[in-house]
Amino acid sequence: MNELLTARCVAVSVCLAFALGGGEARGAGAAMPRLKVSENHRFLVTEDGRPFFYLGDTAWELFHRLNREDAARYLENRARKGFTVIQAVVLAELDGLNDPNLYGQRPLKGNDPTQPNEAYFQHVDGIVAKANALGLYIGMLPTWGDKWNKKWGAGPEIFTPQNAAAYGRWLGQRYRDKGIVWILGGDRPIENDTQKEILRAMARGLRQGDGGAHLITLHPPGGNGSSTWFQNEEWLDFNLRQNGHVAEYTGRYDQTKADYDRTPVKPVIDGEPIYEDHPVSFDAKKLGHSIAADVRRPLYWDLFSGACGHTYGNHAVWQMWAPGRSPINNPLMPWYEAIDQPGAGQMQFARWLLESRPYLTRVPGDSVIVTDRVPTSVPGAGRYRFVATRDAADSYAMVYAPVGRKFKVHMDKITGPQVKAWWFNPRNGEASVIGEFPNTGEREFTPPNYGEMLDWVLVLDDATKNFPPPGKPE
Repeated sequence: MNELLTARCVAVSVCLAFALGGGEARGAGAAMPRLKVSENHRFLVTEDGRPFFYLGDTAWELFHRLNREDAARYLENRARKGFTVIQAVVLAELDGLNDPNLYGQRPLKGNDPTQPNEAYFQHVDGIVAKANALGLYIGMLPTWGDKWNKKWGAGPEIFTPQNAAAYGRWLGQRYRDKGIVWILGGDRPIENDTQKEILRAMARGLRQGDGGAHLITLHPPGGNGSSTWFQNEEWLDFNLRQNGHVAEYTGRYDQTKADYDRTPVKPVIDGEPIYEDHPVSFDAKKLGHSIAADVRRPLYWDLFSGACGHTYGNHAVWQMWAPGRSPINNPLMPWYEAIDQPGAGQMQFARWLLESRPYLTRVPGDSVIVTDRVPTSVPGAGRYRFVATRDAADSYAMVYAPVGRKFKVHMDKITGPQVKAWWFNPRNGEASVIGEFPNTGEREFTPPNYGEMLDWVLVLDDATKNFPPPGKPE
């Protein structure tokens, strides 16, 4: 548990530094720990083997639409909220080739990937440095997909396998010593061999440029994972999914477990679930806009199904919308207000919960849930699916209840003669003891509140382990 406590304390130090006006959590010259895949190929860890929880935020237009001061404001907010990775695009989606950044700079000279504009990249450099100083990695997309696959979006197709490799080498070399995770793709299907080779070439270039210092994955179109095209490729270190902007478990978020079960085994993360304040299923007239409860459910569905992290998004924040800019799909408020929507602050509670228990041995655990006489009630379906995770050694289990509905669990799935039970509140990160019970048979639990948008996590511990309260360091 010492490595988990260390990770928790690093994050807390970020919060305290800003609360006390103490400045950045890392020195400007301090190197970020390198990341790698764990020995069991299920998780991400630092180079010395400490668990790394990938808690991402989608800030696709960060480099393109914010100035340095606003970028710092955004990054400081995300550091305080426990995020660890900021996903942003170098050649941005919203006409990022031709619409200059706020300093009047475009990323490439003549839209040529082999001719980067130094002034533009100095702005990117500053944002990366600020993020790293705060303990945040940048999940850097070298380009949005329409620059190599004209499916939609503004700007010409500019990449070939040859210039993609050159651009990748240049980026890799420039950010070799920074805290980076490379994310290829960019929300577009891969439709032919040329497009595949462009992405492979860019991955090779990145590896040549950074000497293998950083992990590489791919951001796919909605309802897909990077595994759809590249599961067997060595450059793909972990799978990234885009389960997309739907609110139901069945048919979308259950695909995280499908990727978890693939071989060769690779870590999996949902890199784009439904955003907060987003038109549900892109149909606001029929389904309205998502709320915090809609983004909490995928958080636990994905994590408890085997994901090694999770990504949050807000509909105004990804596009950095503010009055005076053209809105995409009707954002509800400016980005600088949206960064404090409740769902953003609630993501960290799942991180603290999982980091308070043995981390690198966690596996999907739906077998702990007793199927109801009516299975569509428990474990359920749609928006009301129950999911569970557990320790491979059975020292603990957790059940996510998306609604206030009583349910039963198999107590004998937990080791030790007595099981200590807790309720963990995903809305505020607080835990309360239920009691201790024999680890035999089935036992029914009723969440503290029957509210349909009030979700809960039942935590079952082997009482002999003396684990700290869920969500608290040892």
